[in-house]
Amino acid sequence: MPSSSASGVDRRLFLTSLLGAAAGVAGLSGCANGSASADTGKGALSAPLADKVPAGTSLKIASYQNTEQLQFKLAKFGELPFKVSSWVNIGAGPDVINAFRAKSLDLANNAGIPPIQAHYQGFDAKIVAIDITRKPNYLFATKPGSDIQTVADFKGKKLAFSQGQAQGVVLLRALKRAGLKYDDVKLVPLTSNQFLTALQSGQVDIAPLANSQAPAYLQQYESKGARVIKTDVVDLLNLLWAPTSVLSDPAKAAAVAAYIPYWAKGQVWIYENPGTWNEEFYVKTQNLNLAQAKSISDLANKPLFPPSWDEAIKWEQETADLLAEGGFVKKFDVSSLFDHRFESIAAKAVPAEYRR
Repeated sequence: MPSSSASGVDRRLFLTSLLGAAAGVAGLSGCANGSASADTGKGALSAPLADKVPAGTSLKIASYQNTEQLQFKLAKFGELPFKVSSWVNIGAGPDVINAFRAKSLDLANNAGIPPIQAHYQGFDAKIVAIDITRKPNYLFATKPGSDIQTVADFKGKKLAFSQGQAQGVVLLRALKRAGLKYDDVKLVPLTSNQFLTALQSGQVDIAPLANSQAPAYLQQYESKGARVIKTDVVDLLNLLWAPTSVLSDPAKAAAVAAYIPYWAKGQVWIYENPGTWNEEFYVKTQNLNLAQAKSISDLANKPLFPPSWDEAIKWEQETADLLAEGGFVKKFDVSSLFDHRFESIAAKAVPAEYRR
């Protein structure tokens, strides 16, 4: 394991810089004991899910940039069988974890790394739905005026790194594939919403950007020497997860189970209706033109909701092990992150072509 000084960053400082002092303290205590806090409500988590959501049940659901409400409205899915007390405009993994802790959020859509980060901090949450992605959702953008052309050129450079977000694991996997060690680069701890500013100011040489962010960045900075570097590195998991305290409540667990088919069908609807989504979301809410929107939708992953989570668990274990190798988390068995009561729900909600 490389030393933190050699890689240009103190691993433990990531938590305080990304999540605030309180979260940092929780993260360090989680690292010290090497495991998450003891599961709460284990008996409730083994109980069968209710067939019907009890009257009066409500959930607080993450909806970054109001995407869920918009897709449900456009697809005309009808009313959810429970009340959404608030749609929370939140997306980044560290922010979701903090919202879970504050009990201001019950259910969120993230990549595979935030549940690992939550476990490291000692916060108990479970994965309840899986969507497999086969094509890259991220690429690497250079600062203006950079001469970097390939991932191999990252050696000795300053790289924007978010330990608790998908962009972080994509970067780590890209470095490993290129044969670069952590001490070959300088990892700069940032959250993804700071990446663009860091690139523009030259604080970092490279930052992972979502496919949806790249067109606008290039439109502004390509003429000044910025570029993007594409790889075949994927972040396999798009998932729903919730605090164990939520899943231990039979009524809320039933509501989560009822929400999963809407979520899965929503992903399918966007994939099957790119023209409408481009116009209604990317053009009207993200200020992109149709050509830019199409360049994003052309890269979209076909949703895949496997009846079995075996592949997802294997991928999540590889991700956790990769983070442990770098000293970012303690090694652990990721199977504890999955609530198998929900395993087949998403797959049953979509046509067979979206299950494999």
